[in-house]
Amino acid sequence: MRRIRKDDQVQVIAGKDAGRSGRVIKVFTDRDRVLVEGRNYVKKHERIQAQRGGAQEGGIIETEAPIHISNLMPICPSCDAPTRVGYRYENEGDRRSKVRVCKKCDSTF
Repeated sequence: MRRIRKDDQVQVIAGKDAGRSGRVIKVFTDRDRVLVEGRNYVKKHERIQAQRGGAQEGGIIETEAPIHISNLMPICPSCDAPTRVGYRYENEGDRRSKVRVCKKCDSTF
């Protein structure tokens, strides 16, 4: 189980966007990286390419780049603060499930 999942609110704690927050768009588990909405913009030079439906424009395009998981901290929805994540097992009838727990306010998210 990962401490950061898709659609979580996270705060960047290191790098050029330190202190800013955003929503997780995609998690790359094999590379331990996360794509955060509106953060870590990079400029990419693209060539004009002809496609079937029309031509794609080229030039300098700004796009979001993945950020390493260690540079992010999840924001707890209960206390609305960046927090460390703990885990707890909860019993649901005959099943046990592992849930994430906020270290500050001890609520699940």
